[in-house]
Amino acid sequence: MRAIIDAVQQGRLDAEIAVVLSNVPDAAGLESARDAGVPTEVLPHKEWRSRDAYDAALVDKLREHRVSLVCLAGFMRLLSAAFIDAFSNRVLNIHPSLLPAFPGLDAQRQALEHGVKVSGATVHFVTADLDAGPIILQTPVAVLPSDTAETLAARILEEEHRLYPEAIRRVLRGGWRIENRRFIEAAEQK
Repeated sequence: MRAIIDAVQQGRLDAEIAVVLSNVPDAAGLESARDAGVPTEVLPHKEWRSRDAYDAALVDKLREHRVSLVCLAGFMRLLSAAFIDAFSNRVLNIHPSLLPAFPGLDAQRQALEHGVKVSGATVHFVTADLDAGPIILQTPVAVLPSDTAETLAARILEEEHRLYPEAIRRVLRGGWRIENRRFIEAAEQK
């Protein structure tokens, strides 16, 4: 989230951040957003009777702020089909692996356990299936023989900070389409 704010403030990403919304009142990202002058809202999920009711409240809050693209950054809850439908092909997430490899939690540990030589980061559209939406951008990160889950995660995070704003820029630029599961940009359509 901080990388997205920095990219906007430095003029590398032509966008406006309408709101940073969290389900956790003490999330570190809220303080970063406030420090940068970005509006924040907190909707604790435990205050809602059901996932559907909570997600409906999220949709209402995002619409209230006139959000056109939702960028998940540290939001560790599965979103309902109703939420995803409300922002169809307008919800992005970043994942610390080269999807479809190692979806879900502990991707770096999974990569090490499988003995892969390359891992990385993926920005994708969010669908009802976990970490399975159309891929917008990916970048590789070598897995070193000395890596731990923590050292690999740190190197992947550096790439995530570069990759996520670039993926947002491409989506906002428009001229793309989804064909089957592929994100195809205008330059690729020829």
